Amino acid sequence: MEKQTVIEGLAALAHETRLDVFRLLVQAGPAGLPAGDLAEALDVPPQTLSFHLKELSRAGLATSVRQGRSIIYQPAFGQMTALLDYLMEDCCGGACGTPSMTPPPIKETAS
Repeated sequence: MEKQTVIEGLAALAHETRLDVFRLLVQAGPAGLPAGDLAEALDVPPQTLSFHLKELSRAGLATSVRQGRSIIYQPAFGQMTALLDYLMEDCCGGACGTPSMTPPPIKETAS
């Protein structure tokens, strides 16, 4: 993943409303959520939500499909995973294996 793509993804998530939207989409899973449900759940005006969804889509973190009169927004799990993998690349100097693995626990020191 290119550094500029990572910066765009992190910038898109660096806003309270966009982070809330993205977390709701992740919770909904691949089925996604209609824009109206997102606006209602977050108590955000539709125009404001539209702006934030556009930013998430531009960063590649959300996709949309039209179903009848509704637009369903879905999390872009592939892009999210690539972003996390980039951030975790060479985690612990390679000691924790693949990026998706949990780092080893921090050893407590005696006080």
